[in-house]
Amino acid sequence: MASLAERALAGDLRAAGQLMRDLDDRTPAALEELKTLYPLTGRAFVVGVTGHPGCGKSTIVDGLIERYRKRGLLVGVVAVDPTSPFSGGAILGDRIRMQRHATDDGVFIRSLATRGHLGGLSRSTSDLVAVLDAMGYAIVLVETVGVGQDEVDIVAAAHTSVVVTVPGLGDEVQAIKAGILEIADVLVVNKADREGADRTVRDLRTMLELRGTGAPVVEVLKTVATRGDGLDELCAAIEQQRPAGDPARAAARLRMRALSELRDALRERLLAAADVVAGPGGLEAYAGAIAARRIDPYTAADEVIARLRRGTGP
Repeated sequence: MASLAERALAGDLRAAGQLMRDLDDRTPAALEELKTLYPLTGRAFVVGVTGHPGCGKSTIVDGLIERYRKRGLLVGVVAVDPTSPFSGGAILGDRIRMQRHATDDGVFIRSLATRGHLGGLSRSTSDLVAVLDAMGYAIVLVETVGVGQDEVDIVAAAHTSVVVTVPGLGDEVQAIKAGILEIADVLVVNKADREGADRTVRDLRTMLELRGTGAPVVEVLKTVATRGDGLDELCAAIEQQRPAGDPARAAARLRMRALSELRDALRERLLAAADVVAGPGGLEAYAGAIAARRIDPYTAADEVIARLRRGTGP
């Protein structure tokens, strides 16, 4: 029987979904299949959409799907939802907001839980993007979890980052400048029919001017996504960010993506190896000793690293 990867490449969406689930569960077989797909990647245009909770990211993504589909492009969506730190569960509700595309064979929407991963993405985001890329989806939209200032991982996961805010957050620029403002390729003031939208646009442009003359140009747009207002302009602004338009920037972003993927792979494998060499109880045993103040976390880390270098357990 053909592998899940082979069936996914042949257009079997059920197989693609199963492969994505197995990748999110980190099964060794799925990771081996991903290795066979990797040479087929690098063709999709990956667009990240990030911003505050409730700013309308899902509605904007829904509108972008519609516009790209009208051009006849295959569209993949990876929507990341937060994981509860208590139950470990996630609602994964973004697909509900994009329900009108559920019967469109040219759209593949997959929700992911963060599973404790910081930075607004899931640990499996880049893996799922790679599967969609290999399957021939020309556009892959990645919607982050919407947690606020520290959703900066998207800059390493996408060719273009769209940062969404809304009027009425108080000092809107202060609310976002500490993190995600700096990684924006396009800034969107959604719900622009609200009072204060023009002031928010002015504040954002003023903040961008403070970066100096050598900084990349960032367009600031107003949208009312529920009505579709401004989404055509947003599509045009995103298209201007295509890698072909700025080869040097595209090469730098590609290296950033590659480094991010390498670091994620190393982090996962090194933690797994550390858990093995840490001895009975693994890293959990060390955590108990740290909590009891029998050892500090730095000495514990040094001990585990020393064991990794020796290649042996205790």
